[in-house]
Amino acid sequence: MASKKSSKEKSVGVVGMGSFGTAIANILSEKSKVIAYVRRAEVMDEINQQHSVDGISIHQDIVGTQDPEMLCKACDTIFFMIPSSAFQEVIRLFSPYLYPYHLVIHGTKGLCLNLPKGKTLTDIGKISRENILTMSEVILKETVVVRVGCLAGPNLAKELYQGQPAATVVASKYNEVILEGQRLLRTDKFQVYGNSDIVGVELSGVLKNIIAIAAGALAGLGLGENAKGLLISRGMVELIYLGNALGGSLKSFIGLAGIGDLVATCNSTLSRNFTVGYRLAQGETLEEIINTMEEVAEGINTVKLMKTFVEGKGMRAPITENLYKVLFEDLKIEEALQYLMKYPFSVDVDFL
Repeated sequence: MASKKSSKEKSVGVVGMGSFGTAIANILSEKSKVIAYVRRAEVMDEINQQHSVDGISIHQDIVGTQDPEMLCKACDTIFFMIPSSAFQEVIRLFSPYLYPYHLVIHGTKGLCLNLPKGKTLTDIGKISRENILTMSEVILKETVVVRVGCLAGPNLAKELYQGQPAATVVASKYNEVILEGQRLLRTDKFQVYGNSDIVGVELSGVLKNIIAIAAGALAGLGLGENAKGLLISRGMVELIYLGNALGGSLKSFIGLAGIGDLVATCNSTLSRNFTVGYRLAQGETLEEIINTMEEVAEGINTVKLMKTFVEGKGMRAPITENLYKVLFEDLKIEEALQYLMKYPFSVDVDFL
């Protein structure tokens, strides 16, 4: 096992150099040497030769690799920054080289299906909490790593890259994961808070994407700030109901990773999920939007999963249910909005 002294001198690993991964790698490189794993040889060459990713400059001390074993040997702390659709596959690729001494923090705002072998979502119809894995649960299931953390908050990648003031939450059951995340990431312009409720923080980042798509749709329809205020507040209530049903705690949902991220994402054209809703409201089809987006909007898959979960639990989640119909059943956004305006919410907040 690596000593504390040697771990201080070791490089830090970043797996995945999408927009968020690149921004985090840049922040990490202010204090540490960074080794970045990428899938494509041309991206590795660009990192090592041009010190850029997709033409965007990065810190010259960031080294690109396609070798999981080399990265795991060189780094005791590794940040996994990959879309949820590829998460399980990439974790399995790294699994043979990960040991209990590794400390793993992920920044993925998505969920993974956990189904019996050979079964699909269509086969089983209803899903329960056991059929849904957060990304930390995927890491624990697929590897021998024990000390797992999650990175979440209002962290729009473009603003992080530009060095604008921001904050994030490192969540983990292990205080040493929080402290190491803070040590590596904290700068004059990037504050890092800790939270012991990792599942609640993960769910906050996941569920807010549903509301962000709806907020984009409101903006695309040209509706005003009053409607947005209504949507965000009702969205917060729905996020808390769903989050509690999935095992998260209220304190995480009303913190930086919950309401902080929700407000940022529901107001920003930099958000991929907001953009999906906006473009839907402008008349584009979901297929057109997906095919022309450079990176995945995690909220699309989350809507599908949560709609199935809600049905299995016998719960109601009107924003999620109506958004599902808009995305996958050709319900017009205007009709979904009318339904929400008429939905019989009689009490503002009933969970405090």
